[in-house]
Amino acid sequence: MRNHSNIFQPFVGERPTEYADRVGRWYASTVTEPHKKKYGQYLTPIPVADFMASLVDPKGPAVRILDPGAGTGVLACALCEKLSSHPVKPRAIALVTYETDRALIPATTAGLDYLKTWLVAREITFTYAIETKDFVQANARALDDSQGTFSQIASLEEPFDVAISNPPYFKIPKDDPRARVAASVVHGQPNIYALFMAVSASLLKTDGELVFITPRSYTAGPYFRLFREKFFSTVKPEAFHLFGSRTEAFGRDEILQEHLILKAGRLPVDGGERASPSFVVITSSGGASDLASANKRVVPLTHVITPGCKNSIIRIPVSDEDEKITELVDSWKGSLHKYGMEISTGPVVPFRAVRFLAEKGRAPETHAPLLWMQNVKPMSAQWPIETRKQQYIMVTAGSLPLLVPDRNYVLMRRFSAKEERRRLVSAPLLASTLGSNLVGLENHLNYIYRPKGELMPEEAYGLAAFYSCRIPDTYFRTFNGNTQISATELRNMPLPPLELLKEAGRMIMNDHLTPEDAEEMMVNLLEPHQEFVMKGVVNG
Repeated sequence: MRNHSNIFQPFVGERPTEYADRVGRWYASTVTEPHKKKYGQYLTPIPVADFMASLVDPKGPAVRILDPGAGTGVLACALCEKLSSHPVKPRAIALVTYETDRALIPATTAGLDYLKTWLVAREITFTYAIETKDFVQANARALDDSQGTFSQIASLEEPFDVAISNPPYFKIPKDDPRARVAASVVHGQPNIYALFMAVSASLLKTDGELVFITPRSYTAGPYFRLFREKFFSTVKPEAFHLFGSRTEAFGRDEILQEHLILKAGRLPVDGGERASPSFVVITSSGGASDLASANKRVVPLTHVITPGCKNSIIRIPVSDEDEKITELVDSWKGSLHKYGMEISTGPVVPFRAVRFLAEKGRAPETHAPLLWMQNVKPMSAQWPIETRKQQYIMVTAGSLPLLVPDRNYVLMRRFSAKEERRRLVSAPLLASTLGSNLVGLENHLNYIYRPKGELMPEEAYGLAAFYSCRIPDTYFRTFNGNTQISATELRNMPLPPLELLKEAGRMIMNDHLTPEDAEEMMVNLLEPHQEFVMKGVVNG
């Protein structure tokens, strides 16, 4: 362990936050990337820490703060500085931090010792404790879900007024002790940051505040469904800040994540409502450098979390257009299931089917076409293409369970880069197009079909054009910040009237519209100012 006395001293007049950041950057320069990844150790930039601290409301004369992923204390320092600047500042602050990287503790101690000196000079008593225990395991009882929410630990000496954190981000295996104690919260291989959020929420007093910066991935998708259900039954969101760039929130650490700051208030343990208004402040910026000029909106809570929604998807409309499109799409009554359709993931997992894949083959005699994500362009499924991906799959007894019959489908990419013009990329694939009675669809594709019957060609074209246009794409972006396009999310997305989709498909097929013209036509049909009346069907 490094000696505290060996760490350089603060500059005269230096902010505690600046000193903690300087010590943190020094420490980061002394450890390897594998070490940082092991501990999920990416230190909070000062502008982000100051912004997060600004979200916390003034407290009483004595304030208890929890920072479960302390690092060198940048967030704790920023928050204490902010509290000390209030006209009615607290007389005493008590901080409890957790840090499992023992080599980092001297740096953490140096930062908090300087913070103490700084606060005492401002007539504020400051005490702190650095716990080296695993935060989740040490507070596992907090994940008791007998009440449907996270319970406050009865034996806790005193709950916290504020929990503020930039927790570690990494997946833990299903057999990890932390995953086992969190079985009531998450499924599969959970990301550790969600467990930090869940436990921290339970350690707050009623009306206590939680301010976290994390990846956005918990806001949608089946893996976090149970977490969202429990977490947002325990706390009420009051503010979200979304970073538009996946690289600039933590630019110096070169993290490729879409980050989200959440401020939420602890609901009463008895399930009662918190007194705060049912509105959410939504701000957005490109990264940390333009936080001071962040775009700001205030929206009803019901526009962020749909009441009674089984999947508890969190939507973050950062613009007026986002909100108008959300209202429009939510007004539609259709869905894939209501139209007798289903969406599934391509069954060919390449590393499991490697013995069946081939660069060349004879279709349909001995091989079937194999389509990958790269084969799907906007409104066009192309095969074969020039690529390193094998374009054929053998037709044998062993491969038959991996193949789908040659029918009408809508193909959709399962992954996309956030920076791409469209997150949703889809194309129709009509029967007989590929000249084979069987087709292989790789696992990075979703495909839409009608289990009891067949998609009509105009339905396939209409659906593909719908998913390829900006309205559903914008709607999708309000709740999905991942690179993955989940079949579950698409299954739950509302759809406009089926007759509208079919008529759009007929127009595309009859007029041989380009993808660009098809999108323009679809937007004109969908936008709310268009009174679309067709064969007795009224849009809306």
